[in-house]
Amino acid sequence: MEQLQWLGVVRHGQSTGNVIAEEAETGGLEAIEIPERDADVPLSGTGREQAEAVGAWLAGLPGDERPGVAVVSPYLRTRQTAELALAGSGIDMVVDERLRDRELGVLDLLTARGVRARLPEEFARRARLGKFYYRPPGGESWADVLLRLRALLRELRADHLDGRVLLFGHEATVLLVRYLAERLSEAELMEVAHATTVANCSISSWRRHGGALRAELFNEVVHLHREGAPATRQEDVDAEPV
Repeated sequence: MEQLQWLGVVRHGQSTGNVIAEEAETGGLEAIEIPERDADVPLSGTGREQAEAVGAWLAGLPGDERPGVAVVSPYLRTRQTAELALAGSGIDMVVDERLRDRELGVLDLLTARGVRARLPEEFARRARLGKFYYRPPGGESWADVLLRLRALLRELRADHLDGRVLLFGHEATVLLVRYLAERLSEAELMEVAHATTVANCSISSWRRHGGALRAELFNEVVHLHREGAPATRQEDVDAEPV
């Protein structure tokens, strides 16, 4: 099957919304008071520094290891991350709405405590169906997000045969690209999701070996602690062509 030579995914840097949401969760609040709509939430100062560290990581790659194109979620925090990371790199940046974050519908701006208190029927329905298939009213399930990711990756394979593509997306993007790349089951994906908090500006990647993509990095943050230093590879894991 035709496929990419290399595929990477960067989660956006810390946003002002991330900070507010964490404070609301740890403070036991029911609602998250973010003034902007989700698409317009910007990076925090820390997030901008994280994005610049990704840029240093990219600059430290050998020329033949650098991505040929970056495909970016249209949300502001993600575009800002890509713009800072790609500045001066010469890497083409393409915005694609299929990389947008999962839409939460009626659950938007509610903490876990808020969902239980204000929408008990939805809380129970989510618990029964599971995160993969649960679709909140007005929102998307993880399976819904996978439909648009599959379409995007199919186009990238066709348009960048043997190419190197870097995605800039969201936490769900990283987890679901891994699901597709490594041919995980629902149970395996949930195990990864429950055990992992995808870090802001972490790097995950897959490299083609023997006709298939194999996992190279997952949720790697070395570059955030030693700016400019390429991340250390993890042990290769068999993965499905995407």
